[in-house]
Amino acid sequence: MPSSATARLLDVTRLLSSVGRGPITGVDRVEFAYLRAVLAETEPVFFLARTAFGFLLLDRKAAPVLQRALAESSLRPSKGVFRYLRDPKWKVTNALRRHAVARSLPSGLGGMLRKHLPSGTCYVNVGHSNLETASLAAIRSVPGLRITVMVHDTIPLDFPQYSRAGVQETFEAKLRATQKYADLVLYNSRQTQLDAERWFGKWGAVPAGMAAHLGIEVMTPKSSLIPPDLPLDRPYFVALGTIEPRKNHAFLLEIWRRFSTTMDPGEIPYLFVIGNRGWHNLDVFTQLDTAPFMRRTVFEVANLPDEGVAAVLEGAAGLLFPSIAEGFGLPPIEAAALGVNVVCNDLPIYKEILGNIPVYGSVNDRYLWETIIVDLARKARRGKQREGLAITGPCLPTWENHFNLVLKVT
Repeated sequence: MPSSATARLLDVTRLLSSVGRGPITGVDRVEFAYLRAVLAETEPVFFLARTAFGFLLLDRKAAPVLQRALAESSLRPSKGVFRYLRDPKWKVTNALRRHAVARSLPSGLGGMLRKHLPSGTCYVNVGHSNLETASLAAIRSVPGLRITVMVHDTIPLDFPQYSRAGVQETFEAKLRATQKYADLVLYNSRQTQLDAERWFGKWGAVPAGMAAHLGIEVMTPKSSLIPPDLPLDRPYFVALGTIEPRKNHAFLLEIWRRFSTTMDPGEIPYLFVIGNRGWHNLDVFTQLDTAPFMRRTVFEVANLPDEGVAAVLEGAAGLLFPSIAEGFGLPPIEAAALGVNVVCNDLPIYKEILGNIPVYGSVNDRYLWETIIVDLARKARRGKQREGLAITGPCLPTWENHFNLVLKVT
């Protein structure tokens, strides 16, 4: 059925905060997909952004400013005395202020929204910014307004050991505020819904929810973006994602350390670690920086654009994804969409989305992973690196399918 909302208010605070940080990833990409989707709709659409100066209420005219800034992925914050004048996020914030329908301090948020939004507006938050009681109460004060929030995972609660200090408490507060104020909770998978509703049930009432798989945009390979110092003279594997403990890069580095002692040096496949450095991973960073075998067979790549990632993946013997926990996990799905072999941990989320396409291996069985990697490398040497099933056609999660579900109920 068509949406009953008279207008949509999309929170773009997270997107604004990502300007100048390089190519957007993860939840930022989800919020960007929502930005494009609501702009394609005929209903009135507004955007809410929190800045250091307070809140901005924006309309369609302001969206191109943010879109252009996010497309310029090479922009980086400047250094020096006048860095704030050259910082891309500062420039975009100022531009958005000039285009704003209205501005307010946090204390005036409710009044600003009541003045400018029609009754029956639906507020959509997929980036988890502003999920605090004060902000949600102010947003709720608009007559007839409904609140929709997307939950991507419950990892900070289920695996707090893999989160940064304070994240568990902050995340719980956001989830409790969602429980209190959300009319509808969206989930990126059925598994995430089960996890979140388990926590909601512990705290009280379970809000109405709906699972809708995120869309996948098949990346277009652009070989000119492959870093020139990456060696492509032998089979290689890719580990893709932020280098943080939950992604379990340490598991792969141990495998490559063992390869350095058990295999002929010329037979060891390369490992390309693509992603920015995260947190709580000093041992992995130290290995990447100093371990002798790293200089010969393991190569770290940061800030590679999507087209460059696709080009590297296209020639890989496989994507290795030993992550310990995921709510959705885009890299294996994106790799499968390119027809690349995927080897991943035996997680329920991948059974839900990818079925029998990946090669599954428990990270408790390192020998199994070593055997799989060696076998795929040998096949790649014989020109058979594409023996895996590709996720295509109706099996491929698409944004069209996602929004066909979501925009009917928000």
